[in-house]
This record gives sequence, C-alpha cells and structure tokens, in this order.
Amino acid sequence: ILSDLRARKVVETAARISGWFEQSGRSEGRARGFAFARYKNIASFAAVVVEVEVDETVRLKRIWCAADCGLCINPDGARNQLEGGIIQGASFVLREQVRFQGGKVATSTWEDYPILRFSDIPEITIELIDNPNEPTLGLGEASVGPTGAAIGNAVARALGKRIRDLPLTRERIVATLLSE
Repeated sequence: ILSDLRARKVVETAARISGWFEQSGRSEGRARGFAFARYKNIASFAAVVVEVEVDETVRLKRIWCAADCGLCINPDGARNQLEGGIIQGASFVLREQVRFQGGKVATSTWEDYPILRFSDIPEITIELIDNPNEPTLGLGEASVGPTGAAIGNAVARALGKRIRDLPLTRERIVATLLSE
C-alpha cells in the first residue's frame, strides 16, 4: 500500500486508463506489465503500463502513462517529454547495445547501433494529474525507468520466465525459454 497519496493517485490513474483490472482473454504470448517510480526520488511521479506480444521478439502493442509533475506550466510539453522518455526507455530495453570485439568498442556508427524505429512505436496514452497547488516538479526523464520495468514485467508475464539481461533480443528470449 502506498502511503503517499500523490503516488497512489498516479498508480490508480495508470490502472484506470489502461483497464488493468479488466484484462481478460489475452492470447498466448501477449501480456501487460506495470511499473511506477518517482523520478530521482524527489521529482515527478510516473506509472507506466505496457502491453507486449512476445514470440521470438518483443513487439510493443500499447502503452499508457499517468504522471504527476505538480503545477504543470505547459501540459503539451509535459506530454511530449513523457512520450519521449517512453520511447527512449523502450529503445534501451529492446534494442540498444554497444558491441565489443577484441576488447574494443565495435559499434562505431548508427548503422551498428540499433534503436527503436517509428514503425515500432505503438499508440501511447498519457494522462497528467492536475496538481496546480503543488510546486512544479522536475519531469525530465520520469517515464524512462518505469517504461523499461513495465516492458520487463510484461515480457516475464508473457513468457512465464524473466529475462535478466538487456536488451531483450531474440537470442536472449530463445536462450531463456530453452534454459531449465
């Protein structure tokens, strides 16, 4: 139970907008994951729900985010910042990896460094919690961490096994499924 009422409202809002408690009839290999964090432990609150489909790869199907940044001066800018953090967090978890060869960095160009593409990004829903009487909190990268955690949780639910190394590549999925 969250004793911080603002944190609790963010978690409850993310659950509501994603229909978290109404999930039913999911096909095999499809699941949702939930995660929450307070950015830098002193700034904005963010909760993210991610729906994925997993077989040999992870495909993002839909993402929801609820956030409280106190007095929000520019709601459009805040939504854009949260959406950018979601995309960045998803790219970190699903694709990005510096490769090494012979003890040296082998990733030297963007061709060698995989990132999420626009075609990989699903619909993203963001709901800001209005707190005009609270101080403005840093929003920064508030959604990056919860996005990565929510993807990891969704993949673990879809596979019945948790993958503990990033990024969540095809090779790591297959190796995890074949272990034990």
